[in-house]
Amino acid sequence: MDIRIISVIGGGTMGNGITHVFALKGYQVNLIELSREQADKALLTISANLDRQKNKGIISGEDKESALERITVIESLDKTPPDSDLIVEAVFENKAVKQDIYTRLNSLIKKECIFATNTSAISITELSSAARPDRFLGMHFMNPVPVMKLVEIIRGYSTSDETFTGIKNLVTKIDKVPVEVNDYPGFVANRILMPMINEAIFAVMEGVSSIEDIDKVMKLGMNHPMGPLALADFIGLDVCLAIMEVLYNGYNDSKYRPCPLLKKMVAAQKLGKKTGEGFYKY
Repeated sequence: MDIRIISVIGGGTMGNGITHVFALKGYQVNLIELSREQADKALLTISANLDRQKNKGIISGEDKESALERITVIESLDKTPPDSDLIVEAVFENKAVKQDIYTRLNSLIKKECIFATNTSAISITELSSAARPDRFLGMHFMNPVPVMKLVEIIRGYSTSDETFTGIKNLVTKIDKVPVEVNDYPGFVANRILMPMINEAIFAVMEGVSSIEDIDKVMKLGMNHPMGPLALADFIGLDVCLAIMEVLYNGYNDSKYRPCPLLKKMVAAQKLGKKTGEGFYKY
């Protein structure tokens, strides 16, 4: 399986990171965004992150320029190149929106192309019903993508061995570490991480300790690089809530019940770093 041309759908936090990594490793990447403004914002972020790597001596100035030259911005989903070998969808966590993208692309893109979703929790099997289930899987990159090594590769019910092996080899080629995961709500990473964050929010709501001290306990006592509440702000409280709801609905188990404080903060648009305020102010 020879993957050369990759189209990334969505240039947000995850999409621009995925584009960055593939372009830096020599792949031609089409970045599909809805507007030039959003695309320019993604390119500025990619350039800034490449500069960060250059300043640390990880890459050269020539590496940066070559990576940027490999990125082509396309402002319409319908203009996604039909010769794409891999589609990586990285839009927000909404099953209907994602499936509409796959349905629209399915008739446009060559039949050999693999479809991958960067969803952090939605069922791969359900998503794949919209297009070519045997050539569909999850590629769950971790944030920030240029830094984090892990990629969860999630098999749907009908994902073929050929598809899985091809993507596993690709992940290795871009210097990431692939982990095979079967299709259960939250996969592995978020099934473990999000209940911890949710429990930390319960501890805030119940007045067990202060926000700062709860984070200190996990940083200094458990050797976590970031406390769960600061991490929730970094991820986005709306994203945390969406994943908790997937877990709660998927398992029908009260241990995954989203904390009422989390729901209130999302309703108040206190979403964390991206809105300037969550558990901390930015």
